[in-house]
Amino acid sequence: MHSLTLLLLLPVIGAIIISILPSQSTLIRTAAIAFASITLLYAISFIFAFDTNSSALQFSKIVPWNTRMGTSFALGIDGISFPMVLLATLLCFIAIIASQSITERTKGYYLLMLLLESAMLGVFMAQDWSLFYVFWEFTLIPLFFLIDRWGGKRRSMASLNFVLYTMGGSVFMLLSLLVLFDATPGHSFAMDAMLEGARALPEQTQVLIFLGFLVGFGVKMPIFPIHGWLPLAHVEAPSPVSILLSGILLKMGAYGLIRTAFMLPEAVLSLQTFLMVLALFSLIYGGLLAWRQSDLKGMIAYSSISHMGVVLLGIAALNISGITGALMQMVAHGLVAGALFLLIGLLYERTHTREITDYSSLVKITPRFAVFTSLAFLAAVGMPGTAGFIAELHIIIGAFEQWGWTVILVSIGVMISAAYAARTMGRLFTGPSHGNMDGISDLKPVELFAASILVFGFLYLGFFPGFTLDLMGASANNFSQLFTSLK
Repeated sequence: MHSLTLLLLLPVIGAIIISILPSQSTLIRTAAIAFASITLLYAISFIFAFDTNSSALQFSKIVPWNTRMGTSFALGIDGISFPMVLLATLLCFIAIIASQSITERTKGYYLLMLLLESAMLGVFMAQDWSLFYVFWEFTLIPLFFLIDRWGGKRRSMASLNFVLYTMGGSVFMLLSLLVLFDATPGHSFAMDAMLEGARALPEQTQVLIFLGFLVGFGVKMPIFPIHGWLPLAHVEAPSPVSILLSGILLKMGAYGLIRTAFMLPEAVLSLQTFLMVLALFSLIYGGLLAWRQSDLKGMIAYSSISHMGVVLLGIAALNISGITGALMQMVAHGLVAGALFLLIGLLYERTHTREITDYSSLVKITPRFAVFTSLAFLAAVGMPGTAGFIAELHIIIGAFEQWGWTVILVSIGVMISAAYAARTMGRLFTGPSHGNMDGISDLKPVELFAASILVFGFLYLGFFPGFTLDLMGASANNFSQLFTSLK
């Protein structure tokens, strides 16, 4: 029996058990790894019962909360949310494994990591907008403390920036939800009910509501110009937390935008060109900022703006190729960004510097680091044989179908990504050896295990994307057919 409620509660149970363990107990980290592993394995078990031919919600669970307010505890997954659930459980498992350098206040750290996992799963599984909003806001609490207590020198500013930006965007999202609630017959927050009410609204009203959602979800993606929290939060957060920030938190924004586009189709159609321009600008702008960075974590953070611009372009295409590519890019970027933040974080723990100019010739000293980091950078560029290539190919095809040769601007972003990736690999792994780097140790077995899972993931999806595309196919087709019927 597969229960989404149990999947949601497993990390919470782990957090409760950790809370009753002694503060200095060596079992704290063991318990966190155990429950992250159980959650991951349980999520994987859903694959065997998931119907890839259906776009309908599966494993649904609905329990009314407040009938007067129209709220309910409603969970369900489809081909859009299920890949995000799998990605979230995998990256949380990797992040907890990679947290062995956290030696102070470990009880609070692992407890917050498991609570964060549960909140992120809730966002992807919620089928009631009030429940979605609760989980969306709840992610701020553990993230604020994880950055503020275990982050770098400017951690207080980074955590405050992150919370203020996200809460500011959430105000616009809440206003849009309240307007939709008022317009929904029966006044319900259920996603199905709100969908019917939203589509009955005039186009101009839909546009205003969608713009509110765009601000709320755009902050989290992030898209230009509401991305100011991203670089500081990534740089100052502990590397395992950066894995979750980039690998999952950004996808929450894109996921919410897809759900909103399906709910307000006329608004999206009228804003389609605007979204395309915004996506291309974010794509090129993020790449240029990444190219200018000398801080390795800052570079990866800014590159995320570029990659999420590609996702937005796929969503804006409103066709089967575009939305399929957007979903695949969300998975690919989660794996690639997770691998890069993991490896750069481990390198920083050994050298205490993230400046590119401080490194050289590491291929002789740390060959395993060199191989895995190079593969991750190549995957970030979208080289053939990686998941990013499959995603970008779909998005380019979808965008070309919609806008023709305008999509050639995507190649500028790809060239910029290739430029800073080649520069970084050259600086890190070639050139004359620095004496102060001679004592660096290579990847340890546990670290090698974590990195191997992520690298194997984006390589496997690059060579054998069929199953993942099938997983998304029915829901992506349902999404595109809606807009085809309206054109």
